[in-house]
Amino acid sequence: MGRRVVVTGMGAITPIGNGVEAFWENVKAGRTGFAPITKFDASDYRCKIAAEVKGFDAKEYMDAKAARRMEAFCQYAVAAAKEAMADAGLEMEKEDPFRVGVSIGSGIGSLQAMEREHTRLLEKGPSRIAPLLVPLMISNMAAGNVSIQFGLKGKSLNVVTACATGTNSIGEAFRTIQYGDAEVMLAGGTESCITPVGIGGFTALNALSTNEDVERCSIPFDKERSGFIMGEGSAVVVLEEMEHARARGTHILGEVVGYGCTSDAYHITSPAQDGSGVAKAMEYAIQDAGISKEDITYINAHGTSTHYNDLFETRAIKLLFGRQAYRLKINSTKSMVGHLLGAAGAIEFVTCIKELQEGFIHKTAGYRVQDEELDLDYCKEPVRMDVQYALSNSLGFGGHNASILVRKYME
Repeated sequence: MGRRVVVTGMGAITPIGNGVEAFWENVKAGRTGFAPITKFDASDYRCKIAAEVKGFDAKEYMDAKAARRMEAFCQYAVAAAKEAMADAGLEMEKEDPFRVGVSIGSGIGSLQAMEREHTRLLEKGPSRIAPLLVPLMISNMAAGNVSIQFGLKGKSLNVVTACATGTNSIGEAFRTIQYGDAEVMLAGGTESCITPVGIGGFTALNALSTNEDVERCSIPFDKERSGFIMGEGSAVVVLEEMEHARARGTHILGEVVGYGCTSDAYHITSPAQDGSGVAKAMEYAIQDAGISKEDITYINAHGTSTHYNDLFETRAIKLLFGRQAYRLKINSTKSMVGHLLGAAGAIEFVTCIKELQEGFIHKTAGYRVQDEELDLDYCKEPVRMDVQYALSNSLGFGGHNASILVRKYME
């Protein structure tokens, strides 16, 4: 089984609140972060709605010079990491910095930098491209900047598995500590792609909803679902070897107990139609934890609000759990924050930890109309219940499937 790995700190920058407590209070209230796009003029775009981060000032989390050398996806990661470290009470002067690592992924990096400098290239020529384009643009710089800002000298990873990035990043950090390569890992995901190319590209793929009704634009598992809504933000958690955490006397928020990954080997955008890849990832996570399927009562689904994802993920749950699937509570955090791409699994991980702590399963906001084949319990209303385990799924373009299992902390 390896060493036990616990969660000792969490941070979040989200479309419904900056900071974990603000985010969580809005989750419990079922508030959504959808509104007309303000990042650029979207009047000529079919998709005009997004879930933007609001009221974020990078200078509240880092000095102005550092902020200028980071694009938004990096700023969000540094801000979330700062909150997570403070929550964990992690003081680097008391740690061996080579035993504290980073596993923070971004699915895309900075489209803003690419678009901005491509325009400059066309208008002014190659000699005018900004010298810092490459380090501003590349997706590994979220992990790099968090490492630099906080002096973390251990393993530093940027997992890129599209929309499974956040879950894979936390899972790989979990494995790192289990294996003994680190005592502490800052793990999570970050993304900021509400740009002309980002919105235009996903719209061209028919992945985004073009519904301008903010109450009905992101409605996972609903029969009237029409695509996902782009979100942005970051979530970072502090994972720690349990005895190391106990020795520091810090609080323990939850425990990571299982992690499973598979590939559909099927299609570049669509999950396998029978749900077999996702089902196997969930099965592996449960086996990794050394528990049985019957111990699972709740799943935080990938639940994007696209026709195929919600259908095939439902099939996956039925494939693995059989009749038990009808007794599970299933919800989608994307019903409130949209799809944060590489940060999605990370913010959903934070959600799972809070749900375990408080015995509160949030509703799937906007869910009203049942689809005939989607006949499981998708939490039309919030549920108060004691939950020991939370299973969180993430699926990424290219066939990436990741499932991570957390449980309420027990001595």
